[in-house]
Amino acid sequence: MSDLAKIPVTVITGFLGSGKTTLVRHLLANPQGKRLAVLVNEFGTVGVDGDILRACADKNCPAENIVELANGCICCTVADDFIPTIEALLARGTRPDHILIETSGLALPKPLLKAFDWPAIRSRITVDGVIALADAEAVAAGRFAPDVAAVEAQRAADDSLDHETPLAEVFEDQISCADIILLTKSDLVDEAGLAAARAAITAEAPRPIPMIAVTEGVLDPALILGLNAAAEDDLAARPSHHDGADDHEHEDFDTVVIDLPEISDPEDLVARIRTLAHEQNILRVKGHVAVAGKPMRLLVQAVGARVRYQYDRPWGAARRSALVVIAEHDHIDEAAIRRVLVG
Repeated sequence: MSDLAKIPVTVITGFLGSGKTTLVRHLLANPQGKRLAVLVNEFGTVGVDGDILRACADKNCPAENIVELANGCICCTVADDFIPTIEALLARGTRPDHILIETSGLALPKPLLKAFDWPAIRSRITVDGVIALADAEAVAAGRFAPDVAAVEAQRAADDSLDHETPLAEVFEDQISCADIILLTKSDLVDEAGLAAARAAITAEAPRPIPMIAVTEGVLDPALILGLNAAAEDDLAARPSHHDGADDHEHEDFDTVVIDLPEISDPEDLVARIRTLAHEQNILRVKGHVAVAGKPMRLLVQAVGARVRYQYDRPWGAARRSALVVIAEHDHIDEAAIRRVLVG
C-alpha cells in the first residue's frame, strides 16, 4: 500500500450478542493476504472480546495490532481513546492494510463516523463500510426493544412524549448507518422467522440496505471488505436519533461485574443466568469461569435467556471467574444479581 493511500476501516456494529466478535474472528482467519488491525470496544470493566480476539493473533494480525478500548463507549471517548489509538497504529513501521473496529453493542456508529473528519487522521484513513449485525431470532421476536407494547401505551397516554425506548434507538441508529446488514444466527430461525427479521429491519431502514443471512460469522470477506463507501462523506444518508445533539450518554445502561467462586456444574450456572434474564430483565452476560478439575477457561456468552458456553483455552497465571452483566439502568440490581449468580 502506498504511504499516500488512505487505510480502509470497516466499522462492525450491532446490538448486544449479535455475533460481532465471531465475525471478526472469521475475518482474522481469512485475511485475504492483508495485514489487519483490530480495535475492540468493551462496555464494562472486564475485557472479554479483546481477550478472545488476541487468541486469534497471527502474522497477518499480530497481537500488538489487536487493541482493546475499555474506557467507555467508543463514540463517547473519541478524543481520549480512538484518535490516539489510530495515530499509534499509523505510526508503526509496518502499517496495517485494513483496520476492523468492533464497537460496543450499545454504541451509536454515527458519532464514530464523524471522528474520521478529525484533522489528525482525515487524510490517512477512510470508512470502507459500516457492517451492522442483527440477531435474526431476536429481531423476528421484537426483542431489540424491552417492551414495545408498554412503550406505545405510554406514548399514547402522554402527548408530550416523543422518543423511542433506549434499546430501540440504539438498534435503529445502527441500522441507519449501515452499508450492509448481516442477519446472524440464521440457523436458529426458519424461513418465516428470517422473513420477519428482514421485514422488521426494512421498516426501520432509511433507504434500501443489502441484507445477508449468516451463521457463525461465516461469509466471503469480499462481501463486506473493499466496499469503498467513504461513509464519513455520506453522513446525511445515515440519520440518527441523536442528530444535532452535542453528545450521547449511556446513562440508560449500566454494568455489574460479578466475581464467582470455582463452579462444578456449568449447567447449574446456565440455569442461574436464565433465571436472571427472566427475573431481572438482563440484556447480556459474558465472561470466563473456572470449573473444578478443568484446566481450560469456560467462556460464557448469554443474550437474554439464551446461553452458550465452551472451553476456549487454558487459564493463565490466575483462575479468576468473572461475569459482566449488562442491563438497562432502571432494571439493574447488583445485590439481586449477585444472589442469583453466587447464591
